[in-house]
Amino acid sequence: MIHLIEVTKAYRTAAGARIILHPTSLSIPTDRGVAVLGRNGAGKSTLLKMIAGVEAPNSGRVVRTTSVSWPLGFAGGASPNMTGRQNARFIAGLNGADEDEVDGFVENFAELGPYYDELVLTYSSGMRARLNFGISFAIDFDCYLIDEATSAGDQWFRDKCLEVFRARRERSGL
Repeated sequence: MIHLIEVTKAYRTAAGARIILHPTSLSIPTDRGVAVLGRNGAGKSTLLKMIAGVEAPNSGRVVRTTSVSWPLGFAGGASPNMTGRQNARFIAGLNGADEDEVDGFVENFAELGPYYDELVLTYSSGMRARLNFGISFAIDFDCYLIDEATSAGDQWFRDKCLEVFRARRERSGL
């Protein structure tokens, strides 16, 4: 389960405070699909980032009793000053995953060729998307967070992502 306990989130803007989430408490099951619906700018992505632990709430706590991914395709996870391979191995280590397995999966899945050993700052946006999806799918989580992630890349790559995602969906919540 994922528990939000009196979680609030707001941003300061030139026009004043932009409240994303008023004090909210709720429990979200992680063994099935759950959707968050809202208009653009309503805070859906921010909520997912807080659930993932990528972004902190202003107050309250987010408690996860199972392994939860970062939002699939999240571009903020890869350091531009490291190679694709270094990023894959580093993120594997942070998540307690086998670095060699993650490295091999990402190298095969992302199909970056020799660019896999180049700095991410030299990647095109499509190459960064391939790397980020590869890393996201290389690590098994009990629950995957998705934020319009399957819209990136060309049709062939989207189909490849959906195929891997379908397999994960059989054993994980989202």
